Amino acid sequence: MAVAEKVAARERRQARVRRRVRGSDAQPRLSVFRSGKHIYVQVISDQTGRTLAAASTRSPGLRDELARTGNREAASRVGAMIARVCQERGIRKVVFDRNGFLFHGRLRALAEAAREAGLEF
Repeated sequence: MAVAEKVAARERRQARVRRRVRGSDAQPRLSVFRSGKHIYVQVISDQTGRTLAAASTRSPGLRDELARTGNREAASRVGAMIARVCQERGIRKVVFDRNGFLFHGRLRALAEAAREAGLEF
């Protein structure tokens, strides 16, 4: 029952954050999902409902390079990768959506790496 309570608490936090965070074509939403083994990132335009860019530890560019996928080093590699993909597609500014997860550990490493690689949020 403890797992169901944790998921419900994250969904409440997610709904609370999502009320305020909206992505547009000019400044899309950078949404992060973290599982026990992997981390996934999408850049989404809520106006059109389209995913503009995506990266994860399961992406072909990173999958073979990473020894472990559930740590901060892997998250920072994903952050740098999503920043690179966004810059190739002309996206400079995004709104960060932590998706109900607490901003520390892997999420923080991903955000810092994306900022260092040139994304603004």
